[in-house]
Amino acid sequence: MSVSDQLLVLVDPVARRHDGESVRIAKDVLSAGAGLKVCLPNNPEEFARSLARRGNRRLVVIGDDHALLRTVTLLHRERVLATTVLSLVPIGHEVSLAKSLGVPTEAVGAARAVLEGAGRRLDLLVDDSDGVVLGGLRIPCGDGTPAVAAGGGPLRALLARVRGGGAGVWGAGTPVARARGRGQDRVRGRVRVEVDGRTVVDLGEVVESVGVTPGAGGLCEVEVRWADAGVGARVRRARGRVVSVSGADFRYYVDAVASGPVRRRTWSCRPGGWSLTLPGG
Repeated sequence: MSVSDQLLVLVDPVARRHDGESVRIAKDVLSAGAGLKVCLPNNPEEFARSLARRGNRRLVVIGDDHALLRTVTLLHRERVLATTVLSLVPIGHEVSLAKSLGVPTEAVGAARAVLEGAGRRLDLLVDDSDGVVLGGLRIPCGDGTPAVAAGGGPLRALLARVRGGGAGVWGAGTPVARARGRGQDRVRGRVRVEVDGRTVVDLGEVVESVGVTPGAGGLCEVEVRWADAGVGARVRRARGRVVSVSGADFRYYVDAVASGPVRRRTWSCRPGGWSLTLPGG
């Protein structure tokens, strides 16, 4: 068996603590169909070093949505994301993003998909600070709680978890929970939203939230929401390749992980910017 036929399996520490039995089962299924090199990083630095030393092995991450986002971010910053097919076995505190992307959330099914599935090109957003967005981002502009659009979507469960706090990626509290503890996750003022250079929301308007997700056809999907008392939510939508938000210091949530505060951030859609192994070819 050549090195290129082998798997590098990175097991996130949260997955090991959360459900060690499912981790064992996933490794057993994978080892029955391929050669494995298993890495058990204990901190972000070890995780990054193991990822950088993968060589020609196929990359498999056993972990939750945070581990997925961390891996994609590192691959993007190495400038190898577009040429790497990533596989995921979702185990951990939060796997709603992985589920929304089409990854099986049961250990055996996910491991079999790694062995039998195929890489599928997916869109993502890249910002002007080299950050990436897989499922979507939210900018809360109201009471400091990230708003979720009616109908949910991949961020609903993640943002519900934000409201309740919870264990962190490396056991020290989530970035969102820490941000809420400092009381810094609220937009202090109003924001301007521009889509392909066209102003969708100006500073004179007071909105409840702004959401941006990768959309069809290589375009960003933008949703701006107002809370009208007695009427319900009012929504404005727009589509474009580049979205810029500016104004007073604001914090934003990428797949429910807090970032900022910043005064301006620009996101661009990358059609087919990354590959994820999914079942069914």
